[in-house]
Amino acid sequence: MPQIPGKIHELTVGQLAARSGAAVSALHFYESKGLISSRRTAGNQRRYQRDALRRVAFVRAAQRVGIPLATIREALAELPEERTPTREDWARLSAAWRAELDERISQLNRLRDHLTDCIGCGCLSLETCILSNPDDVFGEGHSGSRLMVERGTGRQKRKRGEEPEACR
Repeated sequence: MPQIPGKIHELTVGQLAARSGAAVSALHFYESKGLISSRRTAGNQRRYQRDALRRVAFVRAAQRVGIPLATIREALAELPEERTPTREDWARLSAAWRAELDERISQLNRLRDHLTDCIGCGCLSLETCILSNPDDVFGEGHSGSRLMVERGTGRQKRKRGEEPEACR
């Protein structure tokens, strides 16, 4: 990994990529989303402050645990004067995100458990399948398949799994 002398206060996009482990294209994307910022030289090259390293590390760590970029951007925008996140900032934000992550984990565990049932059954019935129709939400407003086209629209209804005539 290339070392950057302490007297250099700005990094090129290549140096930032090498030090952060993020691809140059990812850095450009982060910048387009307002997660990091740069200035342009007279030759229109990007230059990043050294603290961009910590911001990129913050973004990548949050992404690894499934935090959406929009949520990360909102968190970074709350920091005064767009300063670099500190250990205390990370602790505060990660505590706030924990409940959301716990709910996602719980939901994924439920899906995993029902997937085993579904594979054993193989029917994917819209009436009883927990994956296709959780809590029978489609049964409350409609009868039959939610994918079935109603009569009068110029299209014919077809049974689940049946090819349309044009595909035969």
